[in-house]
Amino acid sequence: MRYSDYLNAVSFRHKTISYNSLAPKLEPGSEAPVGNIQISMRQSWALVWPYCSSRIMEQVKSVVPLAVYLVLFQILVLKHPLESAVMLGGGLVAVIVGLAVFMEGLSTGLMPFGTIIGDSLPKKASMPVVLLIIGMLGVGVTFAEPAIGALQAFGGSIDVNSAPYLYELLNNWTLPLVLMVGAGVGLAAILGTVRFVRGWSLKPMIYCALTPVLLLTGYAWLDPNLRSILGLAWDCGAVTTGPVTVPLVLSLGIGIANAAGKGESSLSGFGVVTLASLFPILAVLILAIFLSFTISPEAIIEAASVAKTAVSADPTVWERTPMLEIITGVRAILPLVLFLMFVLFVVLRSKLPNRMVTIYGLTLSIVGMCIFNVGLTYGLGAIGSQTGSVLPAAFMELPVSQFSPIYPELVGLAIVIGFAFVLGFGSTLAEPALNALGVTVQNLTNGAFKKSMLMYSVASGVAVGIALGIAKLVLGFDLATVLIPLYLLSIILTIFSTEEFVNVAWDSAGVTTGPVTVPLVLAMGLGLGSAVSAVEGFGILSLASICPILAVLAMGLAIQYKNRVNQPDKTKTLEATL
Repeated sequence: MRYSDYLNAVSFRHKTISYNSLAPKLEPGSEAPVGNIQISMRQSWALVWPYCSSRIMEQVKSVVPLAVYLVLFQILVLKHPLESAVMLGGGLVAVIVGLAVFMEGLSTGLMPFGTIIGDSLPKKASMPVVLLIIGMLGVGVTFAEPAIGALQAFGGSIDVNSAPYLYELLNNWTLPLVLMVGAGVGLAAILGTVRFVRGWSLKPMIYCALTPVLLLTGYAWLDPNLRSILGLAWDCGAVTTGPVTVPLVLSLGIGIANAAGKGESSLSGFGVVTLASLFPILAVLILAIFLSFTISPEAIIEAASVAKTAVSADPTVWERTPMLEIITGVRAILPLVLFLMFVLFVVLRSKLPNRMVTIYGLTLSIVGMCIFNVGLTYGLGAIGSQTGSVLPAAFMELPVSQFSPIYPELVGLAIVIGFAFVLGFGSTLAEPALNALGVTVQNLTNGAFKKSMLMYSVASGVAVGIALGIAKLVLGFDLATVLIPLYLLSIILTIFSTEEFVNVAWDSAGVTTGPVTVPLVLAMGLGLGSAVSAVEGFGILSLASICPILAVLAMGLAIQYKNRVNQPDKTKTLEATL
């Protein structure tokens, strides 16, 4: 760990060990002993624990309030007892510990690679080689995203008869799906880096990216067999902008821009999140359309029925133990680490400073990812799915709830929508990245767009988005009929907004999709979709991404208008003074 990080973490809670208790007392005229100072295990733990506890508390603040809110809502409002409470509690502990360990490993192990490679790569390689490496890195970080495992974990909940292509993508085409998402992130990383170096505006890049996305969305919506994949495709845009992709790719891109002498702009760093959200959507849509030309829905249904009958009734070792989650965690991080080492040692022929610290961080990344995956399966995903499956009991009769319907239909619907709104608002305000973005925006706008204004705008947008997503599942309207008009509106607002507000608004969606929120919302949506017999439960994350963009763009335009109105008054006052 860095000593500065340690001091920052323990500034509010610290332990002090007297040097006199560590070094032997010297007699007059005697020489000080040569060698390392020996401290006991208890003393070592007293020094390290404040730092470790601060890192754990960061995740506790993100996980526990959401879990408590879901549990209390389920027990008190839905009047349904919590099932498998011990397993859920253990899973949530695994999520907290896993994320804390993973984030520590990310900062001490993976991030130094991005910084070093970003600073050295432009000096030792041509621009085509640089862009190729960045694109490959985009694919690697996608596998390493904690939330990407959530997509792979929910394939079994899809009804093959209702959504054959969605079932095929999540069960038999999982690797191509993740690779295509990674390819989208890689392309975004390449274009984002070129934008840093060339100083391009983000506006035309948004228009160019959104046009084919909206056209392919319309094509898929017109095909009844492809309509079910729209939620998955658009949700993939939210899954990719997590704690691994954004910092690693961003540090690499900014390092390259700095090396090229183009990294001093106040907007340096913005735009990568936007592109990394849009291109994966396009990639998944292309893959789904290709799949529709490759195999028929009837063939998928037949193959699924044959596979189901062939499955043994006895659970395998993978189903009885968390071995699959552990293997998945290792497989997610290890290829990325090997690729970064290849670039550093073979391509750049450089050495890794602080080698032992970096190895320590890489080890923590792998261990943390494995623990998180276990917690995701047995804790976070399970509680989200459980709450989602009993949520309709508020307004309709469910076999799992003896009190259903608990409330009159309209009252129950209002309660469910209100629950979703509060969930989105609270979970967004708890995201540490949102606070950091608020500070950046306040500095960029010289205080015109205050941090609190941005935070509440984004939180309100996410809350409305999640509420719309829940309403989409409950009321059964098509996702495209909501998404396409909202994105067309966002394009109109983008045209009239300044470059600063465009960068902030479109990147603000990325801070709402953390490693806790994404799997929780996905699991809840799929559980709710299954309970109300929806074709699929995806789409909530996509609406939770577009609504904060609209909220921030609208707030930015309001600030621009206010400044224009007040400007003449300031001019008149100045003239009168002169």
